[in-house]
Amino acid sequence: METYLTALGAALEQHLGEAAAPMRALSRERLVERPHGDLPRWLSALERLPPGPAPCDFARDTVTIGEPGAAGDTEALHQGLTGLIPWRKGPFCFFGEHIDTEWRSDWKWQRVAPHLSDLRGRRVLDVGCGSGYHGWRMIGAGADWVLGIDPTILFLVQYLAVRRYAPAAPFSFAPLRMEELPAALEAFDTVFSMGVLYHRRSPLDHLLELRDALRPGGELVLETLVVEGDERTVLIPEGRYAAMRNVFFLPSTAQLSTWLRRSGFDQVRCVDECVTTTNEQRATKWMRFQSLPDFLDPADPSRTREGLPAPRRAVMIARRAP
Repeated sequence: METYLTALGAALEQHLGEAAAPMRALSRERLVERPHGDLPRWLSALERLPPGPAPCDFARDTVTIGEPGAAGDTEALHQGLTGLIPWRKGPFCFFGEHIDTEWRSDWKWQRVAPHLSDLRGRRVLDVGCGSGYHGWRMIGAGADWVLGIDPTILFLVQYLAVRRYAPAAPFSFAPLRMEELPAALEAFDTVFSMGVLYHRRSPLDHLLELRDALRPGGELVLETLVVEGDERTVLIPEGRYAAMRNVFFLPSTAQLSTWLRRSGFDQVRCVDECVTTTNEQRATKWMRFQSLPDFLDPADPSRTREGLPAPRRAVMIARRAP
């Protein structure tokens, strides 16, 4: 952890200056001073993996590390990777070992990527980055530096499993929430928030935080759950939504566009809207718990088991108004 924290601190200071200090301190608190109880087990699994570096391909739909058969002890490789289950965002391939993650995150990237401003040379923030899959794809697209933030420590260790083989890649991961970043950073050319907004009790506050992380004229990529309807439509689940307790606001894309404009964005557009299928999110041997098929009404898959509209996701792109 000390090597990782040193590298994280250096990258944060290089790119964010004085704003790095509280981020570095909170990361240390979560990983050294008050670590997750399972962190030693996850780090032990990480150390089973073959030593790096190794050739990596971040431009493929499957983030690919090493050549098949080059791992040496394939059983240790398998044990190390299974020790980091559940793998939710991917897919990945380590030395020929394919990790079929719960989410086909490559499908989301395929929907998003054609609409992005060119990431080459840009400084990027990925909010709620999960395992880091999309961050690695951003590196593959030429980003100058990616900062992923996510408070889930297992996701950080999954990121470290890839970074083991690409130690010089300009991709940093801090175990932080968006609201814990210093205010008014104005440091990023592009900010991604994918799968986060509906978990926030105050979605407008989240949009304001995203805006303040962007430089004036910077680009926001927002992906979230939505419902069909007009500019007045917002679904607020009274209880769970698709078995999730922490889902608060599901707007229509028209309502979401209004939220974005009221939060200081312009050039707002919806570039994709689609229903999430059970081919895109499902249980696999790398994520053995319940998944989307278990959360839908078995008699009517267009509804959740609570009787609400099944998950529909939209990708919005907007500019922080100058």
